[in-house]
Amino acid sequence: MVKEIARQITFEQLTGRQKAAVLMIALDVESAAHIFKHLDQGEIERLTVEITNMQGVHSNVINKVMEEFQQLSLAQEYIVKGGLDYAQSVLEKALGSMRAGEIIEKVKELTTVKGFSVLKKAEPRQLANFLQKEHPQTIALILSHLASDLAADVLEAFPEELRADVAFRVTTLGRVAPMLVGEIESVVDEVADEVINENSTLTGGAKAMAAILNKVGVVQAKFLMTSIEQRDPQVAAEVKRLMFMFEDILYIDDRSVQRILREVDKKDLTLALKIADDKLKQKIYSNMSERATEMIKEELQFMGPVRLRDVEAAQTRIVDVIRQLEENEEIVIGGRGSTEDVFV
Repeated sequence: MVKEIARQITFEQLTGRQKAAVLMIALDVESAAHIFKHLDQGEIERLTVEITNMQGVHSNVINKVMEEFQQLSLAQEYIVKGGLDYAQSVLEKALGSMRAGEIIEKVKELTTVKGFSVLKKAEPRQLANFLQKEHPQTIALILSHLASDLAADVLEAFPEELRADVAFRVTTLGRVAPMLVGEIESVVDEVADEVINENSTLTGGAKAMAAILNKVGVVQAKFLMTSIEQRDPQVAAEVKRLMFMFEDILYIDDRSVQRILREVDKKDLTLALKIADDKLKQKIYSNMSERATEMIKEELQFMGPVRLRDVEAAQTRIVDVIRQLEENEEIVIGGRGSTEDVFV
């Protein structure tokens, strides 16, 4: 099956939530998982979808996102200490007046909703084709609310006559009532969401999402997978194929399980089995000596209540061992009953 090559998205086209997704992907898995734990369920679900749907992102774009995040964090810290004027003064000394002004404006923008979010995610030529159906005055208004780089590319894609007309109208636009801008934004974004996004691809971020889900804990991972599956079963299937959870030990061949058991900490194994079902426990026991099996059963029997997060942490450490053994090619993971790997 031939897969469509994802287009490269530019830094200017990224929405705030997409930048957050890029930032999460750029961070190490442990840090990303730690951030997830401090978000509410709605934020987690929306960010998860963005990470899963994130298309191919160039390293230059990732670097710009990281740089902007660092600069905005500093700016907000300075604002808290001494207000906007103080923040701008400090940033000007460090970065120059032009860059400092841009950062301060960006901080101001973060406190308001800027319109035409759907249009900002479109390719310039795709956006130009969509806008040509609008009145030149409406086009001028919309372009004035887009990033200058994107607006320039869109303008260049217009026919010469329309390009000249729109350029003049942008120049003479003047002040526009916020209510009018809001009304135009509402109508245009609603139509654009159907027209521009109808052929968008849903591949590219599944691997990153799978890695993060392996770190957030069993309960949270299952919740997020259910959320993704409800929105798009095909995307969820791709994430499942790439990720590995503790209960997937069921699908590993016995020889590999025996190799894994030689590496894992026995205390972690006992703790990890605290919430495991009987089928998984039997899989583990069948690959251990009778004496070792009896010891774990006895420890489980007399183990009192334990915190769920401690059990999940133990399972995560075991999954890390499994992944390391797989990377070293000492074991092979077939994955959730996948038919792609057949052992004979």
